[in-house]
Amino acid sequence: MRKYASILLAAALAATAVMPATSANAFPGALPGDRIETTSSVTLVAQPQSRKQVAQKYKRTKVRFVTDQAPGTVIVDTNNKYLYYVEGKNRATRYGIGVGRDGFGWSGVVKVGRKAEWPTWTPPAEMRRREARKGRILPAVQQGGEDNPLGARALYLYQGGRDTIFRIHGTNQPWTIGQNMSSGCIRMMNKDVEHLYARAG
Repeated sequence: MRKYASILLAAALAATAVMPATSANAFPGALPGDRIETTSSVTLVAQPQSRKQVAQKYKRTKVRFVTDQAPGTVIVDTNNKYLYYVEGKNRATRYGIGVGRDGFGWSGVVKVGRKAEWPTWTPPAEMRRREARKGRILPAVQQGGEDNPLGARALYLYQGGRDTIFRIHGTNQPWTIGQNMSSGCIRMMNKDVEHLYARAG
């Protein structure tokens, strides 16, 4: 048995900070006869140009998922780059994600403190300084839209009633799903974050 680095969004107020223990076979993928969910009423707004496609294993699907967490809980497996929305009865919806690059990962139990459609991006001052040292000037504020790095939706993660500055959000770079690319936030394809947004929080 091993403990995996994860972020747990509690569905109930009485959540604990203990991460669930699991084995490698707790994430076996879809059950025989399961259908991969490929239809969505959401339009993908940020089309990558000359970029690789997202790997099939990161496409949204229903899976067997053994956990004692309540339905509605979100569990993020940062090592394998999956986010699970717990359905109950050992079932979950699994989404592919992009996670924090080295030095930017984190774990803990948090709650969705607020949600936003086409969110405004306000990069933290530290991020702006860090990127400026690389020659990239970030705006102080960027309004929501197709070019916004937060994509179509954002779920703002709170701990102890305070904003952690970490988010689950969409992306204008969908080809980064399955990679360690972010500054700690969890990024999803826009169609997937819209699907999660309608269910979580």
